[in-house]
Amino acid sequence: MRHMEVRGKRVTVMGLGRHGGGVAAARYLAECGAIVTVTDQADADSLRESLVALSGSPIADVFVGGHRAEDFQSAEILVVNPAVRLDHPLVRLAAAAGAQLTSEIVLFADACPAKIVGVTGSNGKSTTAAMTAAILERDGRRTWLGGNLGGSLLSELPKMTADDWVVLELSSFQLTRWPREARYPEVAVITNCTPNHLDWHDTFADYAQAKQRLLAGQHVDSIAVLNCSCPQVATWKHLVRGKLSEPIASEQIPKLAIPGEHNRQNARLAAAAARAIGCSSDAMQRALAEYRGLPHRLEFVGEVAGLQFYNDSQATTPESTIAALRSFDEPTWLLAGGYDKGCDLAPLAREIAARACGAALYGSVRAKLHALVRSAFPRGEVTQCETLAEGFAWCVARAGAGDAIVLSPACASFDQFRDYADRAECFKRLVREFATRDRMEAMR
Repeated sequence: MRHMEVRGKRVTVMGLGRHGGGVAAARYLAECGAIVTVTDQADADSLRESLVALSGSPIADVFVGGHRAEDFQSAEILVVNPAVRLDHPLVRLAAAAGAQLTSEIVLFADACPAKIVGVTGSNGKSTTAAMTAAILERDGRRTWLGGNLGGSLLSELPKMTADDWVVLELSSFQLTRWPREARYPEVAVITNCTPNHLDWHDTFADYAQAKQRLLAGQHVDSIAVLNCSCPQVATWKHLVRGKLSEPIASEQIPKLAIPGEHNRQNARLAAAAARAIGCSSDAMQRALAEYRGLPHRLEFVGEVAGLQFYNDSQATTPESTIAALRSFDEPTWLLAGGYDKGCDLAPLAREIAARACGAALYGSVRAKLHALVRSAFPRGEVTQCETLAEGFAWCVARAGAGDAIVLSPACASFDQFRDYADRAECFKRLVREFATRDRMEAMR
């Protein structure tokens, strides 16, 4: 641990969660000799898998179904789940009582012996991180990929060496509570910055400041790769303390297997980071040409009855969905909606009007988004429906052979689904069911 010692300390892990970060942090700290209490508002049934994963670890106490004030008043260290706001009353209580605040990702960075590439941005950070890791691996470097992509790397620490590289996708939530005294990535990549998560951050300025924190702990030997074609990020050059690298020229990027100009931009950033690290041009060319994409990001699900189905469930911002719409030349039917994060949806509505054959808008944001799209697309085929399944049926009934049906929600999933992966699985299940019906009809 670089900025705090944990042996013998009373540690409260706030938020066990379902994605492994809380479990990994609790196990790691207990193995380091801390006296660990885990607490979560969700009940035991919701957290069943995480509780099973925690079994066998020397955890002092586990309390679910709510939080106890005493677990925060007595904590010397508080590990906070990224989704918890800094102004949460219990976080303030712990801080007032003298607790040091940290998170799973900071625990990892502080203990990691390898060099770290940190990738953040409003859109494209997952793909850029994965592309960067692919180039490093192709160049012969032992590489680990993690962070906001899912799955903690804390358990992998014993396998890592100083010669390895780690590529971390970092969200604004993770960066918001990154302490100044903690270890920061040696290489920082910022893809762009547009309004997002304004239901969590108080203002866009707060959100942008969270992204800028990736540059805050760098030094003269650090590397920063900025996408200066983004007007917001272009103003951040003065924050760079080390070497500044801009994206590789587009003509140097090979033909990609994944669609969209936005993915070429992601590739340019990944190539710039890899080049600054010292990777060969050959490794960059081969890795990018071979790259096949991540799940839930314009992922081709299959063709049924002449219809092409794409899962872009990871598109949780209007900008991501706009990029998705611009990736298709074929007639496109859009499934969008979900939980409103407070983003400006008007540009998305205009893009739907300009590029989509039709759109089925579902979830809690449906009425708001429908009004905007209808205003821009008065005679277009646009509907609002309660569920994704209803929207799917509407699109299938109207699309023709050669058309694409694309789930690209532009919103968070939390109104109807556990997370974006759960939403994607629902979409894939609907495609499978449609394929089964199509086969049965063909046999009649």
